[in-house]
Amino acid sequence: MAERIATADENIILDVVGMKKYFPIQKGLLRRVVGHVKAVDDVSFYLREGETLGLVGESGCGKTTVSRTIIRLYEPTDGTARFKTEMFSANGKPEMVNIFDLDKKQMKRIRREVSMIFQDPINSLNPRMSVFDIVSEPMVIHGMKVGKEMEERVVNLLERVGLRKEHIRRYPHEFSGGQRQRIGIARALSLNPKIIFCDEPVSALDVSIQAQTLNLLQDLQADFNLAYVFVAHDLSVVQHISDRVAVMYVGKIAEMAYSDALYNEPLHPYTEALMSSVPKPDPKYESDRIIMQGDVADPSNPPPGCYFNPRCEYAEDLCRKETPEFREMKPDHFVACHRAEELSLRGV
Repeated sequence: MAERIATADENIILDVVGMKKYFPIQKGLLRRVVGHVKAVDDVSFYLREGETLGLVGESGCGKTTVSRTIIRLYEPTDGTARFKTEMFSANGKPEMVNIFDLDKKQMKRIRREVSMIFQDPINSLNPRMSVFDIVSEPMVIHGMKVGKEMEERVVNLLERVGLRKEHIRRYPHEFSGGQRQRIGIARALSLNPKIIFCDEPVSALDVSIQAQTLNLLQDLQADFNLAYVFVAHDLSVVQHISDRVAVMYVGKIAEMAYSDALYNEPLHPYTEALMSSVPKPDPKYESDRIIMQGDVADPSNPPPGCYFNPRCEYAEDLCRKETPEFREMKPDHFVACHRAEELSLRGV
């Protein structure tokens, strides 16, 4: 398992080290396991209080699986996810607890502080439940509020996300896509979480509604000191909302840095290619887009060495033999590339 990459920082609320999630491949009448899909393969990152960490990469790179594994919708194959909480502290002081070691009863308590906004605002809401039932369900499960107090809490949450009191008895099919996502956001806020995993929360929305939703998420973050793990494939959206960004490729993090540093001075060839594809709002700008050759590696049968080496124009023998270490090149700037120093990608 990978070593901890986080420095001594009291503001770190989530510290993930060496996380893996492999899905078995079964064949034959007896459903024997003949291999594994390495959806998340030795991922390490950290999240600070009140911070937004963007997770980007091509479809199928493992972004969503990272989020779902941390909150235990998927059971991890290996690794640790240490979360700062007072839930199990004898003296009431926050301490780091490994989420992957918790049993079901303990995990239920942690879910008060770790929540999720899902990608699809239609299928993530039960069509048979009213808005009141949807938003209040977490409070009912955790026994936090009852009666009039619960209704007041639901109304306050709806108004906070831009909906009205009279919406409380309506059903999901009576709302637009943007309004449904606001209901999902209200549900995620119902237990006063510390971290919200945002699984492509604006990808299914119109562009104008995307901007409103992003602004809402930023306002809520400032008001409630929320930390976000923001999963998306739209690089412009991620740049707008994220403090730091982690770039994933075939289940691994290729590079992680502050947003400005990553977009302006990428140190990994894959990040450089991704950033070159971001449209510039300037009609006189001449694109220097890098067209990657070949196909994305198969996570069930990845190549030896660096997973990106078959598509990398800078690859050499070492890249095809040894997996690069995920190392800190600059303060808070991590990269997994053997040739990061040598290439000095900004000038290539």
